[in-house]
Amino acid sequence: MGVILLTGIGSVVIAVIISFLLFLGSIFILVGSIGLVRFPDIYCRLHAATKGATLGMMSIMLASIIFFYVAGLGFSARNLLVIVFIMLTNPVGAHMIAKASYHYDVELWTGSISDEWGGQ
Repeated sequence: MGVILLTGIGSVVIAVIISFLLFLGSIFILVGSIGLVRFPDIYCRLHAATKGATLGMMSIMLASIIFFYVAGLGFSARNLLVIVFIMLTNPVGAHMIAKASYHYDVELWTGSISDEWGGQ
């Protein structure tokens, strides 16, 4: 495969798209990290960390796919598999951690409105 040379407005548009996806992924990860520190209980923290990691890594991997394709190195199926794997495992893992925490009677935050697993 040869290197795809984009000139003019095409290269600028691709660079802007890749930069935007990298920036968006970084913002998602940053917000998830801040939520991990600031939220009051394990359930809220788990929600923030899972959303941040899932959406952030998906954006970064999508930027990587576009970059390598435009650079002439071909379509990166590994990055696509990473996106699928993260989309499948992060929410399931967070749900299992939340269920285990609830099973071991980790207290909800006092400001929680409802307890869906144990009643109102």
